[in-house]
Amino acid sequence: MLNLYLLRHGETDFSREDRFCGRIDAPLTDVGNEMASCFAEMYGELDWRAIFTSTRQRAVSTAEPLATRVSLPIRREPGLDEMDYGEWQGRWKGEVAATDRKRYRSWRQDPTIGAPGGESVFEVHARASRVLDEIRARYDDGNVLVVSHKTTLRVLLCGLLGVDLKRHRDRISQPVCGLNIIQVQPEGPALRALADVTHLPPWLRSRAVGQEAAAARAAAAVPGDADETAA
Repeated sequence: MLNLYLLRHGETDFSREDRFCGRIDAPLTDVGNEMASCFAEMYGELDWRAIFTSTRQRAVSTAEPLATRVSLPIRREPGLDEMDYGEWQGRWKGEVAATDRKRYRSWRQDPTIGAPGGESVFEVHARASRVLDEIRARYDDGNVLVVSHKTTLRVLLCGLLGVDLKRHRDRISQPVCGLNIIQVQPEGPALRALADVTHLPPWLRSRAVGQEAAAARAAAAVPGDADETAA
C-alpha cells in the first residue's frame, strides 16, 4: 500500500511575517532548517521509495536532511510549486486588504478568481494533482515524501478527500513543517494524519502552531475574511 507523506516546508521570513510568498524563491530561516532536521530525525528510519519537492528552495531545503540520510535524490516538480499570487506577491496580507480591499475580499470569498495576475485555486489543483497521479502510477506501495506549500497542500488534500476546493482555507490547517499522511487504498485515499507537528520539539511546535494562530487572528481583523497564512 502506498503512503504519501505530504509535508509543508519549514519556516521562512514570509511565513513568519505573514506575507504572500508564492513564486518568490525564499530560503528557510535558521529555525526552518532546524525543523527540516527534526523531520529527518523522526522519519529517517522509514523505508522511503522516493522524495519529490516543488522547485522552490524552501521546499528543497526542507527535504534535504532526509534525502541525505536515506541516500535518495530529490525530484523537483514545478507542478508542486506554490500558488502564483501575481501582483500581491511579497506583500503583507493586511496591506493588500487595505489597498486592494474589493479584490482581496472577492478572492477570499471565491478563490476561482485568483489574485490579480496570478492563479486560481483550481489551476493550482490541476497541476499539483497531475504530479500525485504520476506518483501513484509509478509507486503502488511504500513511502513517498512530497514537500510543497501551504495552499498547494491544502487544495491537494481537499481534492483527495472530496472537500470543496473553495473551502480549503477554513477546512485544512497547514502550519510550517506540518505533516499530512495519506494512505492510498483500493477504496480511495484515507487520511492518517493532518497538520501533524509532533516531529518537532515543544518550542518549535509552539512556534509553528503559533504562527498559524497569529495569521488567523490577523485575517479575522478584516471583516468577512478567514485564515490564509503566507505560503
